Amino acid sequence: MRRFRNVKIVATLGPASSDYETIRALHEAGADVFRLNMSHGDHEEIRERHAIIRQVEKDLNNPVGILADLQGPKLRVGVFANEAEELENGAAFRLDLDDTPGDVTRVCLPHREIFAALEVGTTLLVNDGKIRLKVTACGSDFADTEVIAGGTISNRKGVNVPDVVLPVAALSEKDKKDLEFVCQLGVDWLALSFVQRPEDVWEARALADGRAAILSKIEKPAAVHAFEDILEVSDGIMVARGDLGVELPVQNVPPIQKRLIRKCRKAAKPVIVATQMLESMIESPMPTRAEVSDVATAIYEGADAIMLSAESAAGDFPIEAVTTMNNVAEEVERDATYTEIIEASRTADRKTVADGIVAAAREIAETTDIKAICCFSQSGNTALLVSRERPRVPIIALTPLRDTARRLALSWGTDCVVISGDVDRFKQAVVNAARAARMGGYATEDDQILVTAGVPFNVPGSTNILRVAPCAERLIYATDPE
Repeated sequence: MRRFRNVKIVATLGPASSDYETIRALHEAGADVFRLNMSHGDHEEIRERHAIIRQVEKDLNNPVGILADLQGPKLRVGVFANEAEELENGAAFRLDLDDTPGDVTRVCLPHREIFAALEVGTTLLVNDGKIRLKVTACGSDFADTEVIAGGTISNRKGVNVPDVVLPVAALSEKDKKDLEFVCQLGVDWLALSFVQRPEDVWEARALADGRAAILSKIEKPAAVHAFEDILEVSDGIMVARGDLGVELPVQNVPPIQKRLIRKCRKAAKPVIVATQMLESMIESPMPTRAEVSDVATAIYEGADAIMLSAESAAGDFPIEAVTTMNNVAEEVERDATYTEIIEASRTADRKTVADGIVAAAREIAETTDIKAICCFSQSGNTALLVSRERPRVPIIALTPLRDTARRLALSWGTDCVVISGDVDRFKQAVVNAARAARMGGYATEDDQILVTAGVPFNVPGSTNILRVAPCAERLIYATDPE
C-alpha cells in the first residue's frame, strides 16, 4: 500500500478501535504502526487486537508494525478519608508510609524508594503538576513539604519527582509479565516507560532477547540529561511530551524535541513525536489550527513518525484523526520549504562503507532521473541508513524477513517489501527490486532505479554494492553480471 508521504503514523488502539473493520480502516487511512497500550486492557484484549492487526496485514499484503507500550512504575499517593482535600498555598503537608487514610495535613506515599532520594528543596509534583510541593524536611519514611501551588488533591493521584534520579527500575513486575506476554505474541517494538539511565534499556533488552526492538520513551529530565547514552543502547526513541511538560517548564519542551530528533536522525534510529498532537479530535471531527501546526512542526523537524493516543484509542473520530494527520503530512511534504529544511539539517558523519554507499545513492538519485532507491537488507540497517539521508525519491526496503519489514514500518520513507525465496545472486536481487518498483507504482519499464546490496548476501552489515539498474527485466538479464 503506497503512501504519498514519508513520515509514518502511529495509531493507538483502544475501545474506539478494537474491531476488524475499524483497524483496517485506520490502516487504509494512513496508520503504518499500531500501538498497544499496556496501561489499559487485559492480556486477552491485547491478544485479540494483535490478531486483528495481523489479519489486516495478511488481507492487504502489507507489513504492519506493532508497538507494545509498557506502563512503567506508577508513583501515586494513597487515599483520603474524605476522598479529596483542598491544599492552600503556603500550608504544610506531610507525605509518609502510614497507610491510614489522609487528610488536609498528610497522606500516604507508598514508595519508600522516593524518600531515599529526596533532599531538602526537592520539588514534588502531584496530579500532572497541578499541585507543587517543596520538601522542607525528610527522612527514610517521611517528607515534610510546603505547598507552593495548591489545589484539590484526591485519591491515588500521580506523583512526579523531576529534580532527582529515582532509585526505581523502569520495569515493574507488571511490566515484566507484560513484556514476556507481548514478546510471545510477536510484537515488533517495545516502548519502555520511565527510562532514566541506559541500564534501564539493557534490562528490557535482556528480557526481550532479540524478540522485539527497544524504543525508549524520553519523559523525564534525567533521560534528557543522559540522552546520548540512552540513544546508543536503544533501537528507537519516543519524545513523550506529556510527562516532559509536567516535569520540565513547558517552554523547554520544543527545543528539547528539536534537539532529540536531530540526534536520532544522526544516529540513524527512528524517533516518534507523541502526546496531544490532535487532542481536540477526541471529541471534535476537526482539529484546532494550533494542533495542525504542532503536527506540521514535528514533520518539518524530520521526525520519523507522529503518534495519536486517545484520539484513535478512545475518541469519537479515530479514522478522521488518522486521515487528518495523513493529509497534513502530505501537504507539508509537498512544500519546497520542507525539502530545504530537511536537506539543511542533513549530517555528514559517515564512517563506514555502508555510509558512503547510501550517501552516494542519494546524491545520484537526486541529480539524475532515478525513480527509487531499492535496498536489500537482512537486519534493516541499510534501510535505516538510507532513511537517515532523507532522499527526495522513495525508499523501497526489500528483505526476506517479515520481522525486519515490520520494524521498518516505523522508519521515515521506507516502503517495506517481503521477498520470497532466497536471493543469493546480484542479478536476482536487481530483478526483485525492479519488480517491486513497478508493482508499487514507483517506476515503469522505461525508468531506472538504484539498487544497494551486500555481497555475500544474507550477511548483516555487508552493504558494498551500488547499481543503477533499468526496470525492464530484459535489459537486466542482458547487462547485469550473475
